[in-house]
Amino acid sequence: MPAPVSSAPVAVSAPSPSETDVSPEGPAKTILSAADIARVVDRIAHQILEKTSGAADTILLGVPTRGVPLAHRLAERIHTFEGVTVPVGALDVTLYRDDLRLRGARALGRTELPPGGIDGRRVILIDDVLFSGRTVRAALDALGDLGRPSVVQLAVLVDRGHRELPIRADYVGKNIPTALAENVRVALTETDGVDEVRLLGGVR
Repeated sequence: MPAPVSSAPVAVSAPSPSETDVSPEGPAKTILSAADIARVVDRIAHQILEKTSGAADTILLGVPTRGVPLAHRLAERIHTFEGVTVPVGALDVTLYRDDLRLRGARALGRTELPPGGIDGRRVILIDDVLFSGRTVRAALDALGDLGRPSVVQLAVLVDRGHRELPIRADYVGKNIPTALAENVRVALTETDGVDEVRLLGGVR
């Protein structure tokens, strides 16, 4: 007599967050999870403290969109580690971009400087992804119209390479080699409802 067949459901393991899936832009792979991003932010905060003598006379200016919440996270972690309050602002670079005529109209972001401005102070620009370097060049031009910092530095969550200008970051969360056809997408809870970095358009 054949053995009875169990009707219990078969357990299927959920896919790992690092596994490949498909997005509208092609295959996608998560390269930084929420926990990874938290560790990266902590590391950059420590590096800023080490390289700026405890963030003395330092301002963090986030480049919209995702550079702004990153700047606030870094300021919060710096305060947690050392009890230092670092002023945070936002620097919109839209009107300073060299591709305005190529990409058409864009919505303007906001520029908010901390009290006291930027003259004579260390300004650390915060952005999510460093690619060609043209956004950073635009940020430097925008800063020039707002004041004269003593030092300007750059912190990015991801450096994906393919620079078109002689620009490098002083603080890098993660270097991610990419092909030109690939895209790096950063998502943050404040703007996207989730923390992750994904590589789109090709999987390595």
